[in-house]
Amino acid sequence: MGEQQKVKQADTDLNHVLKARRDKLAELQAAGKDPFQITKYDVTAHSMDIKDNYEQWEGKEAAIAGRMMFKRVMGKASFCNVQDLKGSIQVYVARDSVGEESYKDFKKMDIGDIVGVKGKAFTTKTGEISIHATEVTLLSKSLQVLPEKFHGLTDTDMRYRQRYVDLIMNAEVKDTFIKRSRILAAIRKYLGGEGFMEVETPMLVSNAGGAAARPFETHFNALDEDFKLRISLELYLKRLIVGGLERVYEIGRVFRNEGLDTRHNPEFTLMELYQAYTDYNGMMDLTEKLYRFVAQEVLGTTTITYKGVEMDLGKPFARITMVDAVKKYAGVDFDQIHTLEEARAIAKEKGVEFEGRHKKGDILNLFFEEFAEEHLVQPTFVLDHPVEISPLTKKKPGNPDYVERFEFFMNGWEMANAYSEINDPIDQRERFRAQEELLAQGDEEANHTDEDFLNALEVGMPPTGGIGFGIDRMIMLLTDSPAIRDVLLFPTMKSLPNDK
Repeated sequence: MGEQQKVKQADTDLNHVLKARRDKLAELQAAGKDPFQITKYDVTAHSMDIKDNYEQWEGKEAAIAGRMMFKRVMGKASFCNVQDLKGSIQVYVARDSVGEESYKDFKKMDIGDIVGVKGKAFTTKTGEISIHATEVTLLSKSLQVLPEKFHGLTDTDMRYRQRYVDLIMNAEVKDTFIKRSRILAAIRKYLGGEGFMEVETPMLVSNAGGAAARPFETHFNALDEDFKLRISLELYLKRLIVGGLERVYEIGRVFRNEGLDTRHNPEFTLMELYQAYTDYNGMMDLTEKLYRFVAQEVLGTTTITYKGVEMDLGKPFARITMVDAVKKYAGVDFDQIHTLEEARAIAKEKGVEFEGRHKKGDILNLFFEEFAEEHLVQPTFVLDHPVEISPLTKKKPGNPDYVERFEFFMNGWEMANAYSEINDPIDQRERFRAQEELLAQGDEEANHTDEDFLNALEVGMPPTGGIGFGIDRMIMLLTDSPAIRDVLLFPTMKSLPNDK
């Protein structure tokens, strides 16, 4: 049989199976046994509760519910496997225990059906902890066919599009998202213990500031006004610091109209926090303690492994200035480069591409990205960025070309970005003015002036440290996941023709 004939035959076979499932549903409905009319089922235990605490459950009745993933009918007695949130457990179904009519109904059930099982926990002759069913109830009829058991759902694109099937077929995927939830809970637990207050700020904004990114734009019909989806959480959270809420944080989705790759999705989870009366050194201390706490809480260790590379969160994190990092990894000392012309010359010599609008500080940053980032595998704070790329950050006393800012790196990735925040409204207005000039020169990622934010600074903001954490990247590292799509339940995908 040729390949095309095989595909055609497979489609025909599938259509027969799908029709058979619908026919079974119709028969159930005609007999007054429509599973979709059942509204609830009282579950008393999950699979692993029974398996992990068998001595407490042996001989006792339990009620479990889940998806039937395997069935073997053997005359008057059968076995099936039921998968629930925590795992799976074998069920022994005997005609004499459930009754003749119920046993006939059970034999007609399909892989993928959702069932409720009541029965006593026991151990089979082969030593497998199981449920001896006294009652099996069909709770929902599956009208689709799950992927073939041994090959599973291997098409990556389809796994992301049909995450619900991915979660059914791949236990490690479910584990990743359970860990994601636990990581977020651990972050909140730590920050709550440090006196931080969780808040929520607008997603629809008239001025999307606080980061260098291109926003998504939309139109609000009720006000007949254009709005943007936020690219950052920063400017509203700082307004709350002005209002006297001394420690605030938000975990939420932000939206950036940029490309897709293994570390970027146009909507992603960002956490930003702001603390009055501290600076970027305080943010470094917080970052170390937070990462260490979350790893210990969720993984039970401060040593993590990503793609075979160990990273130690238990040791003090390394600290290096951006200038020293470029000196170390590119062999260029920007302390000895005093003019833009010198910076351009060394960039050309080293093959670092730059644009006409780039100043000396921009070129330093390009050198850092080109030569240093990939080497920062162990937890490392990169300090003291050039003022040109840091429009919301306090300048370093005595060295106004640089600012009190750090980026936190692991595995060669930027994991967090922190500042000693500008609280001088006059300085901030000048920084916004410089951003407006970049906008005029065609930089679509530059910030617009935010007059209300400037007014808030004029009311008065205390000295403040602030930081933004890439939550999805943090979860990638802590779950050893290769791509950001593997830690987003429903990543952004190009629509299929029939989805439009």
